[in-house]
Amino acid sequence: MQTLNEKVGADMNAEQVATEVLGRLEQAWNDGDGAAFGEVYTDDATFVTVRGEWIPGRAAIAAGHAGIFRTIYAGSTNRMELVAARALGDGSVVASSRHTLEVPAGPAAGTVAARSTSVIVPDAADPSGWRVAATHNTYVAA
Repeated sequence: MQTLNEKVGADMNAEQVATEVLGRLEQAWNDGDGAAFGEVYTDDATFVTVRGEWIPGRAAIAAGHAGIFRTIYAGSTNRMELVAARALGDGSVVASSRHTLEVPAGPAAGTVAARSTSVIVPDAADPSGWRVAATHNTYVAA
């Protein structure tokens, strides 16, 4: 039986892994579900926000997103598109993505573009077998 690390080079490739993980994040965002968004991350994950804030840990990532889903990004939708993915030697995947955020109202109303880089790692405790260990997110300059 293959380990999760071996799956990246076998029946799952880096692009498939990254696309699946981005799909879970996009769904959680579009559902406005901070807990589900955080669940995609490892317990000890880190998240750098578009404003450069460093958020350590799944619980803090979930709580932070729950907060923005209730306030500045309430009712927003986010389309996350994979730009590139590659497997690393340890079985993890580094993924670059572009995000198009549509905010219906409030001070951030309009369309916002961002780019992210995430490290996705095998995680046997997750039903998909994968979680995000780190994300760095930044706005795209206008």
